[in-house]
This record gives sequence, structure tokens and C-alpha cells, in this order.
Amino acid sequence: MQVLLSVVASVVSATTALGAVPAPPPPPTSVTAVDVPWDAGGVIEISWIAPAGSADARWLIERLTLTDAAGDEEKWVVVAEVPLGATSHTVSKLSLRGAHSFRMTAIDATGMGTPSATTKPVRAAANFFIGAKLSLFLGIILVSTCVIVCILLARGGRPLRIRRIAALDAVDNAVGRATEMGRPILFVAGIQDMDNISTVAGITVLGHVAKTAAEYDATIQVPTSRSLVMEAAREAVQASYLSAGRSDSYNPDLIRYITDEQFGFVAYVSGLMVREKPATCFYMGCFFAESLILAETGNSIGAIQIAGTAESSQLPFFVAACDYTLIGEEFFAASAYLSKEPDQMGSLKGQDVAKFLTAVVIIVGVVLATLAALAPTGAMPGALTWFKGVFGS
Repeated sequence: MQVLLSVVASVVSATTALGAVPAPPPPPTSVTAVDVPWDAGGVIEISWIAPAGSADARWLIERLTLTDAAGDEEKWVVVAEVPLGATSHTVSKLSLRGAHSFRMTAIDATGMGTPSATTKPVRAAANFFIGAKLSLFLGIILVSTCVIVCILLARGGRPLRIRRIAALDAVDNAVGRATEMGRPILFVAGIQDMDNISTVAGITVLGHVAKTAAEYDATIQVPTSRSLVMEAAREAVQASYLSAGRSDSYNPDLIRYITDEQFGFVAYVSGLMVREKPATCFYMGCFFAESLILAETGNSIGAIQIAGTAESSQLPFFVAACDYTLIGEEFFAASAYLSKEPDQMGSLKGQDVAKFLTAVVIIVGVVLATLAALAPTGAMPGALTWFKGVFGS
């Protein structure tokens, strides 16, 4: 009888144990929330101490925002769920207007535990300097230093060598050819307004071409597709004629506004080229679909053509149809190359030095990445990670 009672008691105890509901996991302790320093704002770092719990438990993180303007609290909003083993989490894209409180709750298959909230609200404030942009800031300082030093050297009489650009060396010969043939020079400064940097560079080249034309007593015609470009071109040409001592030869009527409509402007310029048959055609500025039309028309009348643009999609057409082409940065370096003015020469040389240093950084990064791929267990992966952290932003 005693044995039977013991068996029954064991069965009852086992049944009770199987039907008992285990307690939910305890809440985390020492939950803190701090604003991430040296950032653009809206980011808060949450950290905590995780208690012992089941492997399938996870942390539910909720946010409560108290706005100054409204003076009332919002509802708790779930912002993330993180694994049990995590001890920190970064919450981003937070409002800068209010303070934020956070609470954490451990949840598993048995249910939710007791929430644990932060002790006081935290503001996700924006900082004056963003630490992640430190390498960019140092890069700007380095480039600026190179430019300033080269300008000072140029002002001091130090000769600065610039690679020969055949298209710019051909300007004088092209203008001289127009003078010998008694035919005009055509200059087209693109089809964009003065807010386009390519148009500004084209007007700068126009000043040098106009000065050479004034010295050679050649006629220069400048049709434009923007009224503001017309005014800028007139001022540049007039200043060039004054500088050459030929102010009486300046004719503003040869620099005229045609139309803002793209192909209407191209039709006029093409007709002008066929009628006047200019000996030299310059295309300096921002061009699009009209580039090949203009270049082929100029080629059909036998004109010497010199083109320059920063539009990479139009460069192949100019290269194929023109005698000389300024490619990319050569176009923007034209003003310094032609004028030999110390400030412009120093600025151009300083940029070249900065580009050289940038190329060195890229080469070092490629070498480190290659070595890290070949030896993934050595010191190279750590060096590559450090390099990305310094130059990656």
C-alpha cells in the first residue's frame, strides 16, 4: 500500500510540473540612453546589462517622445527587437524637437517580462562638427593648402609647368588663318545660361580669342541662345578689344541673342555658317544633341574647328568632326593656360598636386585590399579596416 501511494504521489507531482507555466524572463538592468556625440543629430545609443535567460528570448525596445511644443507625451512606439545576447543598440532617425525615453522588455515563448525604462529623457541633439566627416574636412584643408601654396609660389615668380594643350596652342594659328582668308570667326558658347560652369569657362576662352582677333584685325561673330550670355559675351569681347588697343573695331551687333529654343538656335547657326563660311569655328561650352550638327556643318564648309566641353556624351562627336578638342578638365584649365596669370596658374597646379595625393591614397587602398584578400588571417585585414575608417568617410 505504501508503494502504491508513493507511485501516485510521483505521478501527481510530475503532472503538476508539466502543467506549470514558467515565469517570464527578468528585465534587463542598468538601462542607459546617451546621445551619440559628433553627429548630425537624431541618434541615441542604448546600453544595458542582460540577465540570464532562455536562448530564444529577445529584447523589445520601445520609445516615448515628449515634445516641448505640445507638452504632452506620445504613445510608446516599438523601435527594434534585438537578440538576447546583445547589450547595446543604436536608434537613429529620431526627432530633434523632443526628448526621448526608452524602455526594454524581455520576451520569449512564454510571454513578456516586466518593462525596464530609462531613468530620464535624452535629446538627440545635432553637433557643430560631425566626427564621421573628419577625413573629408582634413582633405579640404589639404587641397586648400596645396592651392594656396602654389598660388604664393606663382606670385613669387616660381615657374609652374603645365602640360602642352594642342587645342589651345592652335588658337593663334586659327585666328591668323581667318585673317589671311578675310573670313570671320564664329564662336558658340554653348546653349546653357550663365549659371552653368561650362558657359562661364567658354566666355573666359572667348576673351582670349577676341583679344587675338582684335590684334589680327579679324571679325568675330558670337551668336548666343541666352540673353544673359549675350551680355557677358559683349563685356568680355569689349574688354579684349580695349586691352588690344582696338576699341574702335568693336561691334556689339556681331554678338547677338537668337533664341532659347535649342534646335531653332542650331538652325540659325547652321544657316549662318553656310552663308558666311567662317574660316574658324569655336565651340566652347555646354552642348547636347546639337554638337554633331554644328561640327558637321563646320566641317562641310572647310573651317578649322576647335571644341571644348565637359559633357562626356558629346565629346566623341567633337573628337570625330573637329580638328582639336578640349577634353574634360582641359576645358576648365584653358583660362589659366592662355592667360598665364599667376593666381590661375597656382590654382591649377595646386589642384593637380591634390589629385596626385588622392591617387596615392587610392593606390594604397587597392594594395591593402589585395593583400587582405590574399592573406585574410594576417595583419592586413586589420590595416584595411583602419584605412577604411580613416579615408572611407
